[in-house]
Amino acid sequence: MNDIPIELDKHRGMAAQKATDIRRALAEVETNARDLRDRQALLEEQLLSLPAASWPEAAAKARYVLNLYAAELSPDDTRHRDLVAAIFEDFVRLADEG
Repeated sequence: MNDIPIELDKHRGMAAQKATDIRRALAEVETNARDLRDRQALLEEQLLSLPAASWPEAAAKARYVLNLYAAELSPDDTRHRDLVAAIFEDFVRLADEG
């Protein structure tokens, strides 16, 4: 037996602090994700509520949907990624011509 005390509380305190920090960060991420979903739902309701009044408004709606589509593409799907990029380039080019 040893008379030197073991400092378990020091290590337990650090582990508890790390666990608390992780729980706080996770709660913040979950809150931000919920807020984002709520804002997206609100935006989509607005996009659906009225038809576009101009080609730029229609392009903005299409850009939103294409971004949703592109976010779901696998990294290996370069053909569809290139297609989305080409459409965005068309939007820019046609907007500059108009």
